[in-house]
Amino acid sequence: MKNPLSENIIKIKPSGIRRFFDLVSEMKDVISLGVGEPDFDTPWHIREEGIYSLEKGKTFYTSNSGLKELKQEIATFLKRTQNLTYNYEKEILVTVGGSEAIDLAFRAMINNGDEVLIPQPSYVSYEPCAILAGAKPVIINLKAENNFKLKPNEILEHITEKTKILVLPFPNNPTGSILERKELEKIAQICIENDIYVLSDEIYSALTYKEKHVSIAEISEMQDRTILINGFSKAYAMTGWRLGYACASQNIIEQMTKIHQFAIMCAPTTSQYAAIEALRNGDKDVEAMRESYNQRRRFLLNAFKEMQLECFEPHGAFYVFPCIKEFGMTSEDFATKFLMEEKVATVPGTAFGESGEGFLRISYAYSLDTLKTAMERLSNFITKLRTK
Repeated sequence: MKNPLSENIIKIKPSGIRRFFDLVSEMKDVISLGVGEPDFDTPWHIREEGIYSLEKGKTFYTSNSGLKELKQEIATFLKRTQNLTYNYEKEILVTVGGSEAIDLAFRAMINNGDEVLIPQPSYVSYEPCAILAGAKPVIINLKAENNFKLKPNEILEHITEKTKILVLPFPNNPTGSILERKELEKIAQICIENDIYVLSDEIYSALTYKEKHVSIAEISEMQDRTILINGFSKAYAMTGWRLGYACASQNIIEQMTKIHQFAIMCAPTTSQYAAIEALRNGDKDVEAMRESYNQRRRFLLNAFKEMQLECFEPHGAFYVFPCIKEFGMTSEDFATKFLMEEKVATVPGTAFGESGEGFLRISYAYSLDTLKTAMERLSNFITKLRTK
């Protein structure tokens, strides 16, 4: 018989995060700090709007690109928060989460053999989506000594005549690193000079703690070069609603919409009505959740300091990325042993790329009480390792 499987999919490794989720599901009384999901319920007024849309029988397909009202609100939101102007009819596409938007962008833009620059550690979907689109992923290993920021020289070292897209995953999952305007300006200049497009994943843009988020699309001459990806999962605690969006020039959005049209039809109608309410009246909810995350962030950094566990200060998202190299164990071995002995689940840094070796991702999208218990267990665990 012929091999029924695609060679491309066989090459792709399963998610390193999923293996730990599977282990956790088989154990009792485990504290999980591994899920990148807000512990808040979706704010009631947003849920209520979704319920109301069902009660009114609004259960039919929307247009392929999304509800007109939602696209208008997205355009208004981006103008208000980042001074970006997008034509809601031609330059915005509503998707099934930010992940679908990433996949669509690659498939709409990549020709076989094109190269995509992917800084790592970063979200697990970029590399497989690039491969499935026919691209060659070119990994840029970010460095701990730079707080996992992307540096201009690191981009220049990896550019070839085949480079087409640079993935810009900031605020970053798993490190919490961000890029400031002055840093983005240097990256933008490289992209302009080398005719490179940018896929800017800004799903954590609402969750920064010291500096306001800046999109590279805000930099002069970059909006037409940028595919801006965002969504509702993280900022509005709407992970299960599965709703995101992409903003780009008309020619790119047209082709992304074509793929979306054939593969998906449209994003969930109920979720779209709820998202309109989120954008219109959700600012206070986002502010309250951000303040809570910031409190948890400060608590974890202080706990690591007391344990003398090295960890740079993350300024975005809701993750910390402590270094565990002193213990002479791989990230996977450390995370597995910690889980088995103390029943706390974290994610090994290598789940996000080889440059994550020697680090753990810990999510602080959990209550302070949960985090306090987990840190007590971590302190006990590393004390035992240090006294061996």
